[in-house]
Amino acid sequence: MIQQVAGDAPDNSPVKDDVLRVPLADRVATAAFAFRGYNVTNLGRTPELLEQPAYQSILERRLREGSEICSQAINRPVDLVGRVRRREETTLETYSEAIALIASVELAQLEILSGLFGVSLGSAQMALGYSLGEVTALVATGVYPLESLLTPILSLSGDCVDLAQDIRMGIVFSRGPLLDIAAVDRLCIEVTARGQGMIEISTYLSPNTVLVLGQGPSLDMLRELLKERYPRLVTLKENPHRWPPIHTGIVRQKNVADRASAMLATTSGGLTAPIIPVASCITGGFPYSEFNSRRVLSDWVDKPQRLWDVLELVLHSEVDTIIHLGPDPNIIPATMSRICQNVEAQLKSRSLSGLGLRAVSTIVRARPWLAQYISKEASLLRAPQIQHVILEDWLLANVPAGGGK
Repeated sequence: MIQQVAGDAPDNSPVKDDVLRVPLADRVATAAFAFRGYNVTNLGRTPELLEQPAYQSILERRLREGSEICSQAINRPVDLVGRVRRREETTLETYSEAIALIASVELAQLEILSGLFGVSLGSAQMALGYSLGEVTALVATGVYPLESLLTPILSLSGDCVDLAQDIRMGIVFSRGPLLDIAAVDRLCIEVTARGQGMIEISTYLSPNTVLVLGQGPSLDMLRELLKERYPRLVTLKENPHRWPPIHTGIVRQKNVADRASAMLATTSGGLTAPIIPVASCITGGFPYSEFNSRRVLSDWVDKPQRLWDVLELVLHSEVDTIIHLGPDPNIIPATMSRICQNVEAQLKSRSLSGLGLRAVSTIVRARPWLAQYISKEASLLRAPQIQHVILEDWLLANVPAGGGK
């Protein structure tokens, strides 16, 4: 297994400037579309896109649709077009608007890509999404209309914000050996059992990194237990922002998961398979059939995200390009960047193991299809060969002359 060196998400990106001129129509057949989730910043370059006459009508229409769905769900007026034009970033208090904004922008980008550049999601190898991104991916692949999936999330967003006031995020990682994730999970259970706040793993980022979300002093308690039992091996860093405790059992304190499932059961859609495979951070596989999406999504609210499993699926496939959707995509490009850094460090090693890895890497580079037949560990060697396209950057670098086709 190639070791990961983890910590805070890296600032640098695997995206290279020259890919901004890559003709995506030539690459879509071997591409994966990656949908982003909620973050503390959610505007990205959307205001710039809205200023482009070629993109304006599509983006405005999608933002108005998101505004209407959000307004009805939270019972107050929402104007996403105005927010974007004012360049007014979302906050935790406007979490519901952030959700509607992200999903609307991702769908608008796909529509622009298809309508103006002839690049269709349906021609890609797969889709994947982190957190909210998986929900949007199911809309984009034809499983649900947008309103059907956003309405339950938005209707319960206020409860998630209330819970977030007492929530802190920790990044738990090992700089050497693989992280004993089961041991971290056990420590979270021990801390929660003390009755001073619940703490749980919310995301499996890599074999040696997990995100945890905890109430009150629970994060400090976990830090002390890690120091006591795994000195010099495991580190916990705190993220300074507040986060809704989605993907943990904390949401059960307000029955969010059950209420969301009950709402989803009576909504429209969900009786067709996605037009391309959707890799799920809920299961870590390709679970969606023509009728089971409601069952899968019932675990979306209160179960951890298996991002690492999904990235392994990508590396073990023939995908050679990841197209990152949404405003300022973050966690998936950052995680892939960390993988690339560590793979490249191993390949540059002068040891015998480094020599062997370089030999395997040469074979995989020449015959990408072999990745499906070699081990998952060896398929990690493909990471530096995958190109990454931040779609909002690509669209701004390739604005059609005269307003489009």
